[in-house]
Amino acid sequence: MSSLLYTLGRWAFRARKLVLILWITVLALAGAGALLLNQGTDNAFSIPGTQSQEALDSLEHTFPQVSGASAQIVVVAPAGDTVEDTAVRSAIDDAVTSLGRIDQVEQAVSPFDENITGAVSDDQRAALISIQFDSAQSDITAKTVADLERAEADLADGLPTGAQSSLGGQLFSNSLPTLSIIELIGVVVALVVLVLTFGSFLAAGMPLITALLGVGISMALIFVATVFGPISSTTPMLALMLGLAVGIDYALFIISRHQDGLRTGLDPEESTARATATAGSAVIFAGLTVIIALLGLAVANIPFLTTMGVAAAVGVAIAVVISLTLIPAMLGFAGERLRPKVKRAKRAKRQATAGDPVPEHHDPAPEQQHPVPEPVEGRPNRFFLGWVRGVTRLPIVTIVAVVAVLGALAIPALSLRLALPDAGSLPESDSARITYDLVSEHFGEGFNGPLVVTGSIVGSTDPLGLMADLKQEIEGLDGVAAVPLATPNATADTGIIQVIPSGSPDSQATKDLVAEIRGLHQYFLDEYDVDLKVTGFTAIGIDISDRLGGALLPFGLIVVGLSLVLLTMVFRSIWVPVKATLGYLLSVAASFGVVALVFEHGVFAEALHVARTGPVISFMPIILMGVLFGLAMDYEVFLVSRMREDFVHSKLARRSVETGFLGSAKVVTAAAVIMFAVFAAFVPEGDTNIKPIALGLAVGVFVDAFIVRMTLVPAVLALLGDRAWYLPIWLDRVLPSFDVEGEGLQRELELRAWHGGADVAIAADGLTLEGPGGPLYRDVETTVAVGDVLAVRGSRPVSVTALLLTLSGRLEPDRGRLKVAGLVLPVRAGAVRSRVAYVRLDHGEPVATLSSALAERPAVVVLDGVDTVPDQDTRRALYERLLVAKQAAARAARPLTVVIGTDDVASLSDVLPSGATEVLDLDPATSSPTASAESKVDA
Repeated sequence: MSSLLYTLGRWAFRARKLVLILWITVLALAGAGALLLNQGTDNAFSIPGTQSQEALDSLEHTFPQVSGASAQIVVVAPAGDTVEDTAVRSAIDDAVTSLGRIDQVEQAVSPFDENITGAVSDDQRAALISIQFDSAQSDITAKTVADLERAEADLADGLPTGAQSSLGGQLFSNSLPTLSIIELIGVVVALVVLVLTFGSFLAAGMPLITALLGVGISMALIFVATVFGPISSTTPMLALMLGLAVGIDYALFIISRHQDGLRTGLDPEESTARATATAGSAVIFAGLTVIIALLGLAVANIPFLTTMGVAAAVGVAIAVVISLTLIPAMLGFAGERLRPKVKRAKRAKRQATAGDPVPEHHDPAPEQQHPVPEPVEGRPNRFFLGWVRGVTRLPIVTIVAVVAVLGALAIPALSLRLALPDAGSLPESDSARITYDLVSEHFGEGFNGPLVVTGSIVGSTDPLGLMADLKQEIEGLDGVAAVPLATPNATADTGIIQVIPSGSPDSQATKDLVAEIRGLHQYFLDEYDVDLKVTGFTAIGIDISDRLGGALLPFGLIVVGLSLVLLTMVFRSIWVPVKATLGYLLSVAASFGVVALVFEHGVFAEALHVARTGPVISFMPIILMGVLFGLAMDYEVFLVSRMREDFVHSKLARRSVETGFLGSAKVVTAAAVIMFAVFAAFVPEGDTNIKPIALGLAVGVFVDAFIVRMTLVPAVLALLGDRAWYLPIWLDRVLPSFDVEGEGLQRELELRAWHGGADVAIAADGLTLEGPGGPLYRDVETTVAVGDVLAVRGSRPVSVTALLLTLSGRLEPDRGRLKVAGLVLPVRAGAVRSRVAYVRLDHGEPVATLSSALAERPAVVVLDGVDTVPDQDTRRALYERLLVAKQAAARAARPLTVVIGTDDVASLSDVLPSGATEVLDLDPATSSPTASAESKVDA
């Protein structure tokens, strides 16, 4: 991957104008599509497969009058008067008539309707006008809403002095997210941090420009997607918040690495390519973890949440692609202007003490050790050096302190309650919140979240009597404040019962009432032969919260399992992934605890403009877990990979913790501060749905970056010492490798000049492969020109096959240097396999097998098992195929190189068209074969 990104970075640097034009074009097309196709976002929530949703879907057919959205107007008479007074009642009657004429209004029910009870408060001071629509909430038009507001305004004008009216209810229970000037504070903080980090306004502006570009494209695509289905109004805001944060951070990593390269004297193009390869690999890893976690939201099987996760994941993916393409292009425009201005003497000293920023790796000679770089001078580095030495001086004390503090911070999370937001969580100045508070004051909180109990009564001979009996049964349940309506539909096959809970819509009492009614399902079925189900806006919210709560454990297991596997692949260690995963869980628990403190217990709630304490939005935990997972792995990779790199070179575990920390602490600190600022900016004036998510992410980023990664991690690694980097050999072989720090690229750069000419097909030096019973081959050295023939001779077929597999990129040697077709192995094994054909002549029909391989026009063809072909006609046919292939390749100016294994070079005269130009004899360097060694090569 690092080699591919190196090529991509160099191309983007050179084709910078084209890259910029392409991204501007993408933004323009996406914006045009959004303007033309936008259908608006949806504030409604649905959850297929639950009792409440099934009942609501059934009502659309059997009782359409009550299946649509609803709203209500509360009227409060002047002090000392009642709503029965002529002036108040007359205004209410006129309003009911006007409301009934509005499009999409199925009916407007007067509080004085004889079929309705409970619509007038006990003290006669307040009355409720119920408005039922013929469409779902997402289908209510802006014109209908405007007509409702106009009718309510006319009602207010018609009421006597001192009276009050307010419009609210389900239709207005969620407000559309909006941006305020407060959110820009996060961007300003990010700019300040970037300027301090880079020491350049030019470099600081690049991450902001690219992040805003990515956010613009992702937001436009979200609005384009509304043409294909409903999208929650929270989705664009979440995509904006995440896209802005990760877009800035990913660009920060690449530009920071580019400045390191310029500081050591690299030219801008080479530095850009290397930065894209090294930091870009980590960006891909971090982006993939966030994307996978966001897509994992589908585990909950809730459509609007799945859509939210997919949209946010697309935004993160766009941020990754922009960072890997547009950032290198912008670095190309900047050229030499980003080179840090360092005095010559200081630069020389820094180079002598700090070394090249591109990681150095094992020299082919295993006994050679790289020196560990000394700390770089400067006030920030002195601070970070003091910090890491402080936390690692007594690692056990640090570990216990961190776990104790975060454990205590997580305790409030035990009381965290989840619910869908309603009008009670809106700002106090909002009309829907005013309605909510007035209804709670005069009628009780339960009138803000009525339940609808429905069932088929088609078998009843007395539907009115049955509904009266059911009403009486439900009125006797604990937690029921009133049952204002119990009626069959016009065809007397379906009945509905409106139940007013005594508690608020998001209270535990209301949740318990829903569970109790559902628990009596069998009783009602046996006693009345009615299959009752509970639905309504409140019941749907309870079901969504329950579904999300049940999805947390499997989602958490997926995230934790993914964390363990990915980090084991990256760090080739057992303890590092375990430590990283436990640290992530501490960060999540602490962030949940802080959210509970603020939103449940009211700590700093007023300062953060929390409209009302209580349950937080249901999908906060699962989104926070997913996003924080990706960010935590991001910081883990940038910190610990540098520690691992220094340990591989020096074998000094404790010293490597210090030097690795110093090499990445500045960038991680800047990234975390930016993330924290962006997320925190969405808290004070943020949308009701986003506010707890933003607070949780801000706290989670702060805790994970500064307390877990930069405090707990160094202490744990210092305590473990060499054991931190242990990985069983069998597991090392099974797990694929994820080169996030560009080790493969560094290997290629080191060997760039070694046999770098286009006339060398194969170059090997010191190749050695150990087998369980001894070496299969040792210290192999050879150079084969393009178009020549190499005969590998050995009395042991297993050794010959092992070397042929190595030369064809299909087996990795233990030691040595190797280039095939100009590509370094094993770094570019995949590319080598596409250019080198490996042919087993003892498997299948030899001539057909060779012909099939040559048809792919390889640069090198490797023949194994030629000694197993005794038939002279077959050997002659092989000769002819090779001859024709070499002649065709020569005419095309791409000579074919042939490698062939044998135990007798003299016997190849009738197979090779031009004889062997070089013979590589394995026998002097190998020991006697063993069965176990042979099985390794066969496998």
